[in-house]
Amino acid sequence: MNRPAPPSTDATDDELHALVDGQLAPDRRPAVEEALARDPAMAAKVAAWHTQRDALRRLHGELLDEPIPAPLMSALERNVPRQAQRSSWMRWGGIAAGVLVAFAAGWLGNAQWSASRTPSTQLAKAPAMREFVHDASIAHVVYAPEKRHPVEVAASEQQHLVQWLSKRLDRPLKVPDLSTLGYTLVGGRLLPGETGARAQFMFEDAAGERVTLYIGTLDARAPDSPAARETAFRFTSEGPVPSFYWVDQGFGYAVAGKLPRDVLLKLATLAYRDLS
Repeated sequence: MNRPAPPSTDATDDELHALVDGQLAPDRRPAVEEALARDPAMAAKVAAWHTQRDALRRLHGELLDEPIPAPLMSALERNVPRQAQRSSWMRWGGIAAGVLVAFAAGWLGNAQWSASRTPSTQLAKAPAMREFVHDASIAHVVYAPEKRHPVEVAASEQQHLVQWLSKRLDRPLKVPDLSTLGYTLVGGRLLPGETGARAQFMFEDAAGERVTLYIGTLDARAPDSPAARETAFRFTSEGPVPSFYWVDQGFGYAVAGKLPRDVLLKLATLAYRDLS
């Protein structure tokens, strides 16, 4: 009796692009994320594609929200039959979006810009918190394995680090004290996010095991949305590494690490209590 072959644990570039775009088939997601966890170089490539996608979405993105110019609307109303106006408006929106994407692609000057091929309207449908936690998990697997450059600013400059990241995130930040569980601060870095700058603080224990705290605005465009007000403390294992996360006054927090759930829970609970 022939048995079906198990799903491949390798990840193709097409699947990595689909992961970045939020279009990866659910049955392939665990295998692809496992491949990312095993391969820091692949994880770094995916993180770079995330950054490029975010840059494309932010570049002159406000133009897509502006109303159609009044002179053009007047011309449409005068010359286009009412039943055809809707299709004309849709064509105008497509032209504007095409100009924006073409301009952004030239500005980036990188052939990998295709990672942003998912329209922003589709990306906006993805739950903000899920994307935030996934980004936290990706950021962990990219930087936690680094030996020489795991952080931008070391723990020896903690005061400067906190002031710098607080200014960039436009919110007073603090570093939780995880020393009672054997973890001390390594340092931190600034990262890009879907809704603005984000911060990552890294900690490690005496054995060199690392855990990261990822912080950032959940949705600056809708600070009063239900997701932005959410304060529930939750666990997820959907990304390359598991994490506990919560939201407080529109800011998201995610503690991520390749650790047993009970250990990660203790670290996250300590961070949660220290930061709340």
